[in-house]
Amino acid sequence: MRHAPFGPEGCHIGWTGTAGDGDGGAARVYLHGLGAASAVYHAHVAAVPALAGRRSLFVDLPGHGISDRPADFGYTLEDHADALACALDAAGVRGAEVVGHSMGGSVAIVLAVRRPELVSRLVLTEANLDPRPPLTAGSSMIAAYPEDAFVRGGGFEETLERVGPVWRATMRLTDPTALHRSACALVRGTRPTMREMLLGLDIPRTYLVGGRSGELPGRTELTAAGVAVRTVPGAGHNVMFDNAPGFAAAVAARP
Repeated sequence: MRHAPFGPEGCHIGWTGTAGDGDGGAARVYLHGLGAASAVYHAHVAAVPALAGRRSLFVDLPGHGISDRPADFGYTLEDHADALACALDAAGVRGAEVVGHSMGGSVAIVLAVRRPELVSRLVLTEANLDPRPPLTAGSSMIAAYPEDAFVRGGGFEETLERVGPVWRATMRLTDPTALHRSACALVRGTRPTMREMLLGLDIPRTYLVGGRSGELPGRTELTAAGVAVRTVPGAGHNVMFDNAPGFAAAVAARP
């Protein structure tokens, strides 16, 4: 495990990783979604032959997994991106391929805009692109609670029951305040929006959608802007669990 300071004094963002075999390819940085952890969601995929050999970093965003969870931190998408930049600076990473799932994809977009030298390619797995998403068990329903009601009034426990065993396995390790503030940030979005930032980027961009997730809003606009949109068959939102070989092949494929 490695770590780097970020934000409030004494706080550290943590990651694990592999050194790679020196094939010269860009490092891959894997980012988890809301209430998740990067190694849990991606380590099994990074070991697939199509992806193995590259230096790989599994970074846990503030409030999640092995990273610190300060109470006096905003947990906005910009805050997460700045903390991630601290990790990549400390790791000596430049021009990475950033593979971000859900909220992690949103953070990756913000990072690419704020620190373009750190990112050479984006692979976004069902990333949040727009504010005010439909009400689901995820960010929108978490954000519907007032913060105190979520953190101390039973909302966190209700959410753990609602999301089921797979998501609960990592969500229960997430700080409730960080989870709520991160969810609110996703619902609020960014200005310009994540979608607008993605459309304006001039780097290779791939957007992965699970075949069971339905039609991707704005797909035509994304492809017209040069974003390679790929559907992974037999998968829902957690593409890397539902079809790991298909996910690995889509990440390995060039736009």
